[in-house]
Amino acid sequence: LRLLPWQRYLQAEKAEVSTLERKRNILCCLITRILKVEKQLHIDNLVFRVIDACQKGELGPGLQFLSFCCHSVDVLSCVLHLLNQGYLRRQEERPHVLEY
Repeated sequence: LRLLPWQRYLQAEKAEVSTLERKRNILCCLITRILKVEKQLHIDNLVFRVIDACQKGELGPGLQFLSFCCHSVDVLSCVLHLLNQGYLRRQEERPHVLEY
């Protein structure tokens, strides 16, 4: 029986997954924080506010994180995740408006 050395690409893949998970967690926290303050917000405005906060490196009052590249697809994916989890909901008469 001969053991092969650990493949480096497997370590790199794990690191990428960890980075993506952290990014998703930060985006989800940012989305909920914004909607807690605003109570309801048009989805387009929410996306722009999240992207702006990511570029400035601001999570909220007094909290900072390193700025990172964030795209509308990333934010919308997190919005869908939060909708499926039940943290957010859409207004019945205006489905483009999200509520916390």
